[in-house]
Amino acid sequence: MSTDDDKANINTRTGISNNNKTVRKLLLVVVAMFGFGFALVPLYDVFCDITGLNGKTNDTAATYEAGGIDKLRTVKVQFITRNAKGIPWEFEPVINEISVHPGEMKLVSFYAKNNASHDIIGQAVPSVSPGLAANYFHKIECFCFTQQPLAAGKDVEMSLQFYVDLELPADINTLTLSYTLYDITEKSS
Repeated sequence: MSTDDDKANINTRTGISNNNKTVRKLLLVVVAMFGFGFALVPLYDVFCDITGLNGKTNDTAATYEAGGIDKLRTVKVQFITRNAKGIPWEFEPVINEISVHPGEMKLVSFYAKNNASHDIIGQAVPSVSPGLAANYFHKIECFCFTQQPLAAGKDVEMSLQFYVDLELPADINTLTLSYTLYDITEKSS
């Protein structure tokens, strides 16, 4: 026969054993969540590359493929700029929008002025909306491909040469190209 003390010891050991199992499970969940957090960015990039939903444009120059111009179709391309926090530049498109025929090469300019009292190196990061259209917007020459050093008080016109692919889906009539300008002076040193 067991005594009340034996029953209490068994219940205590069972309780400790159950607590240890719960702690192990919780630690495993925490480690899994931490690992998932690190994997999220590469997984998102792969997902966006497969689906074309991210709006990222190519970061290298495209070659112009003279496959004809679709003069029956017109696509409006809008240009938007913004400065990341802390960069004291004026940064804007010279024209806010342009109409293009798919397959037609166009050249537009962007204006930048460094209003700081010191030299700054800027880097423009583009994105296209709708995201699917990024696959059909080809930059031949772009100031976003390189860093843009600009002396204090100086200004510059920077060019973008592009074309819209003939294969752009028929339901897309407007593209918005957005540039965000970042101060990368410290990273470039």
